[in-house]
Amino acid sequence: DPNTMLNAMDHAGIDRSCLFNIFHPDGRTGNDLTAAFVARHPDRFIGFAYACPLWPEDPTAELKRAIDELGFRAIKIYPPYTPYKLDDPAWDPIYRFADARKLAIISHTGSEATCHPHLFAHVAPRFPNANFVAGHSGNIEPYRAQAIAVARAHPNVFLETCSTFRTPGVIEELVASAGVERVLFGSDIPLMDPRPQLGKIITANISHRDKQQILGCNARRLLHL
Repeated sequence: DPNTMLNAMDHAGIDRSCLFNIFHPDGRTGNDLTAAFVARHPDRFIGFAYACPLWPEDPTAELKRAIDELGFRAIKIYPPYTPYKLDDPAWDPIYRFADARKLAIISHTGSEATCHPHLFAHVAPRFPNANFVAGHSGNIEPYRAQAIAVARAHPNVFLETCSTFRTPGVIEELVASAGVERVLFGSDIPLMDPRPQLGKIITANISHRDKQQILGCNARRLLHL
């Protein structure tokens, strides 16, 4: 319900949320639902296009429709729904599309074998014009360390902060290790309340300017807003 989400965003002071729908086996259904949701409040929501290599047709056709016709700003993939690791060639058509359009791709990363963050090291240099966002920054160790290492090694890899885990000092670690320009605030709304996810940025022992970068400036740059 967009009204419930807007209420949560308003109480947390969140101006805009990036949304996607991964809960349909075909891309068109989820992307159309996202577009309809965004259209109700286009000043508050930004749509991301979902794409998957399991579709019988070439995913680039649906991506072209989602970006050019629906006005989406980035791409969402979810490897746990597939048998393919992040660096499997099955993902290459999606990566090539993002590379050609200079788009960001956000993927879940964590303990699942399909999406260990270190796998981005085999992808990022092959598609230098795309930007790869490690959702949750791997969540926990040793996967968080993998996410940091790959971001340090490749300028087109970014780290996103939302997580069901709350280890003190993680935000400071991401900023100190990968650089504040690579860290992006994420809330996982509506799966989680955005306030604790925002709170761990606001209360981190980093500068006010660093918090501004994480909470909005980096995303504006990445999404060409």
